[in-house]
Amino acid sequence: MQVDYIIVGSGLAGISFCEQLKVHNKSFVVFDNASQQSSTVAGGLYNPVVLKRFTPVWKCKEQLDLALPMYANLETLLDVKLDYKIPVNRKFASLEEQNDWFTASDKPILSEYLSPKIIKNENNAIEAPFGFGQVLETGRIDVKTLIEAYKGYLLRNGWFLESLFNYEALSNEEGRIRYRNIEAKYIVFAEGFGVKNNPFFKNLPLVPAKGELLTIHAPDLKIDYVLKAGVFLIPLGNHLYIVGATYEWKDLSAQITDLAKEELLVKLKKQITCEFEVVNQVAGIRPTVKDRRPLVGKHAIHENMFVLNGLGTRGVMIGPYVALELYNFIEKGKPLEEEIDIKRFNL
Repeated sequence: MQVDYIIVGSGLAGISFCEQLKVHNKSFVVFDNASQQSSTVAGGLYNPVVLKRFTPVWKCKEQLDLALPMYANLETLLDVKLDYKIPVNRKFASLEEQNDWFTASDKPILSEYLSPKIIKNENNAIEAPFGFGQVLETGRIDVKTLIEAYKGYLLRNGWFLESLFNYEALSNEEGRIRYRNIEAKYIVFAEGFGVKNNPFFKNLPLVPAKGELLTIHAPDLKIDYVLKAGVFLIPLGNHLYIVGATYEWKDLSAQITDLAKEELLVKLKKQITCEFEVVNQVAGIRPTVKDRRPLVGKHAIHENMFVLNGLGTRGVMIGPYVALELYNFIEKGKPLEEEIDIKRFNL
């Protein structure tokens, strides 16, 4: 089999790059063995504002301008609902925070995303005496549905191999990638945390961070917005809500823990007063980077080997943006932005 690209990994990074290849009529095959769970357990929230500091997310407008049309196209292609438009309400802890919000909402770069109105809390199940600020242009991508549906799409077209990638079986001779019976011009590694086992990119400064989420059933909560307070509360419908998330840098197993559950419940009980039941708990390892920028670029020796990784906690937004950056770098010779190029680490 001859293809233009081999892609290793079918999470948000891999899917985003596949979509770029399809737009440009490039052939490809994807390898994935479902060992990495960071995308499938993601909350899927897209939000252009850093709510801790009321500052814009890096390249937020450019990211949303690429991401939202891609997910709309995927809804049609896969015949599934993926994009759930929903505002984010940031709970204020004080009058000072209200004032900081007003100041931020006056800034040109944030004015289209931060509503200048203070929303009064009228929900008896929520403790919010200072009310909320509302973030606009936000929503939730159903990442689990996306990944499952996209895998089915790839399988139907003969573009997906559910297999652990064997790096030792990869050869790179005379400018051609060879792997078993496949020959390709290029290979893109989009394995997330799995890159730690990749001999070609194992030295990248990836900082894996385990995250755990709960799903609760809370019939009396009745909110139709994402609540950001001590934790995120994301409505799923049918009185179900995602509660998250934790950050853990030592325990990097994929197993859920009582410690994380208790941490989330302590924070949750400070925000809501109604009864609820925990109905699910999931864990995954996020591929984060110390400088909070993705890891994109070319191998120092092998000119046809590339990496697309380090999407961190904002993969639904940043994935399509960096996928386009990488495609233009490979196919059009357009330099990568210095902030995302792996060269910044002088490896």
